[in-house]
Amino acid sequence: MIRNTRGALLAAAVLACLPLSAALAHTTLETKQAPAASTYKGVLRVGHGCGASPTVALRVQIPEGAIAVKPMPKPGWTLTTKEGPYAKAYDYYGESLSKGVTEIAWTGGSLPDAHYDEFVFRARLPDAAPGTVVYFPVVQECETGVHRWIEIPEPGKTDHDYKEPAPGVTLTAKP
Repeated sequence: MIRNTRGALLAAAVLACLPLSAALAHTTLETKQAPAASTYKGVLRVGHGCGASPTVALRVQIPEGAIAVKPMPKPGWTLTTKEGPYAKAYDYYGESLSKGVTEIAWTGGSLPDAHYDEFVFRARLPDAAPGTVVYFPVVQECETGVHRWIEIPEPGKTDHDYKEPAPGVTLTAKP
């Protein structure tokens, strides 16, 4: 009886970890919460390639309201940004910003499927109500294949309801 109980507990523990490991496979943001209107260090965690194919490019779309974006260069990768107008002007330390980075791309590197890596940027988050989730859609290109982490949950759903959810950060109250 004790042997069967141990086996059942071990099997239950293994099965309980399966959904967690699947969730960790997505491209995610390391820090899931941050104060509204704060400077945020976004660390995009890439946990796998496309099947056995290595990641060769990562592109992140910057959402409206996230301003003053600065990506961190990554050795072995080419860093480019796209700039464009904001929907409105934002006050940034007394300066009016009406345009800025709207997309970041790291290309030309090679991240084997068996390895993990991080891609970093900085941005001031929107001044929005606590509980608001700000999504940073990501396209992960591989030598063969692509993952589009761009699905933004509809009201009443969560990122767990989607195959390729966009990474997001939940805003908390301003300090």
